[in-house]
Amino acid sequence: MSGFRVDPYEKGWMLASAAILLLFLLAVAASAFYGFSLPGHEGRVAPGRSAVEPPFANPLVVERGPGRYEAYLRAQVWAFVPNEIRVPAGSTVTFYLTSPDVQHGFLIERTNVNVMVVPGQVSKITSRFDEPGEYRFLCQEYCGLAHHVMFGKVVVEPRS
Repeated sequence: MSGFRVDPYEKGWMLASAAILLLFLLAVAASAFYGFSLPGHEGRVAPGRSAVEPPFANPLVVERGPGRYEAYLRAQVWAFVPNEIRVPAGSTVTFYLTSPDVQHGFLIERTNVNVMVVPGQVSKITSRFDEPGEYRFLCQEYCGLAHHVMFGKVVVEPRS
């Protein structure tokens, strides 16, 4: 082995590569230790069964307390079920979504709601609606030929 010499530049790149690999492994270990997961992941559902099993078989909006609602939606080719949700102004709505077919997206205009809807996964995201009006939601992930007609709305009604 005498006479074997590693060029300083090569040694530098090997050390940098090893440091990056170590940093990556530490990040993976930390995410496993702290239980990090995909944003919005709430649980699992059999993709082929989500259209026939509760709560997604007959999606609905449930009042869980004063000003607190849960909305269960199914994103399917090429519609949201239900495609209209009504809540009073000042409400906090937690959306639970799944898909029986392909990957979709769920984006509500004028809010920070933007989540992936993946078959077999229940996605969860919460938003507060203070101002009365109509907030359109749409699929922002291309899901096929009629993707452009996949939308609905949250109607925020004035408090009475």
